[in-house]
Amino acid sequence: MEKSVSDYEGILLIDKDSGCSSHDVVNMVRRILKIRSVGHAGTLDPIATGLLVILVGRATKVSQYLMSLDKVYEGEMLLGKATASHDSEGETISELPVPESVDEACMRKHMASFLGDQYQTPPMFSAKKLNGIPLYKLARQGQEVKRDPRFINISEFELLEWSKPRAKFRLACSKGTYVRTVCNDLGKRIGCGAHMTALRRIASGNFNVKDAATIEKLSQMNPSAVKKILIPVVSAVPSFAL
Repeated sequence: MEKSVSDYEGILLIDKDSGCSSHDVVNMVRRILKIRSVGHAGTLDPIATGLLVILVGRATKVSQYLMSLDKVYEGEMLLGKATASHDSEGETISELPVPESVDEACMRKHMASFLGDQYQTPPMFSAKKLNGIPLYKLARQGQEVKRDPRFINISEFELLEWSKPRAKFRLACSKGTYVRTVCNDLGKRIGCGAHMTALRRIASGNFNVKDAATIEKLSQMNPSAVKKILIPVVSAVPSFAL
């Protein structure tokens, strides 16, 4: 007997497309599975693709635990241009030539300087709230307010490909790290500015994007097939009792 759609429960790994928000994906899963109790364990910006950990049914109770997992990303940045949002969707705020001295060795040296524990100031274009108002709404009004730096850790920042002025990279970090802000800050250290042009989340804790399904694939599955790809919460969080 097939599992009733109202009984879906567990962790669902989705490979998110670019152009949609994490909340959009949650709503799509709700419609496909016909279940209201759906959440996620860590947002991805609309520009980003890759692993989105979706929580179904009572699995939403472990959201805070799964959000705390370290993340791994692969992305691309463009040197010589800084934007207000620190990515390619933002307004250009400066353009400078990339110094001739910036080569592959220089890039690796600067990237290595980001490793370890540190404080990062969240960008104005973010979902963080001030007095209940998301910062991005204030940013769109031309406002800039003081943001408290947050403690983060970057355990890996590797140059995958260098084709001046573009750099492809791999970055492993703690929760709450804004990768686009890392790109922006690296551009500041080099002296010419930079912004993120692409980002893909590869992993979150032990979850990997290679095991994820697209929304299109999920929409074509019958209830039995969906049940097979739902990860039991107890296997991901053994100490957590639903």
